[in-house]
Amino acid sequence: MKKFRFPEDGDVTADIRERYGFDGDLLDIYAQNDGVKVHKWHHYLPLYDRYFSRYRNTPVKFLEIGVNNGGSLQMWRRYLGKDAVLCGIDINPDCAQYDGQSGMVRIGSQDDPAFLAKVVEEMGGVDVVLDDGSHRMAHIEASLRVLFPLLTTGGTYMIEDLHTAYYPRFGGGFHAPENFYNTVRRMIDDMHMWYHNNKPAQLPQMKREISGVHVHDSIVVIDKAEAQRPTHSRVQK
Repeated sequence: MKKFRFPEDGDVTADIRERYGFDGDLLDIYAQNDGVKVHKWHHYLPLYDRYFSRYRNTPVKFLEIGVNNGGSLQMWRRYLGKDAVLCGIDINPDCAQYDGQSGMVRIGSQDDPAFLAKVVEEMGGVDVVLDDGSHRMAHIEASLRVLFPLLTTGGTYMIEDLHTAYYPRFGGGFHAPENFYNTVRRMIDDMHMWYHNNKPAQLPQMKREISGVHVHDSIVVIDKAEAQRPTHSRVQK
């Protein structure tokens, strides 16, 4: 079995710089975190910066599923800036203690459609969803079905820790139909409906609004934009 490397705290910055070639504000914010605890896989840091940097210093409405020790919301506040509308949700009532520290915290389940809709309404909409919740296949699917239609056009939906898609105890497995990467394949098929006859859409709740799907180690990012029928030209001058 592969042994994962967990550097000592003092090596966090060097590990991320050396292995991923990443440097910048987010690395400093993460590696120098103080107060409440934050826990992230190191290869996530450059991916966060790639997909979320455009939202910095804007009034982005950012929803994180999973609050845990409150450190992630603190990291996002320091990274995104004072104008961001931050909300974290968690099923654990102990997480209510973090409400108001770096953003809103609301207690409820990520597979409760009424709760999710109420949170988004309270936020005034949602531009970014980061699913770092239970990591269970059924819960990931339930949140996606509710939140993606509510996501702002041009917004970003990120799901992390998807190595759990291969773990039976999370409802996944290499050959399990519920493995979330099977849903990703359906997204890709729906994106390419112009070219095949398998209609209607397999994920109708996403309404031809997937403009991109990015797959990384344990992370999937979905771009939301209205799908346009492809056209092409031959141009010669």
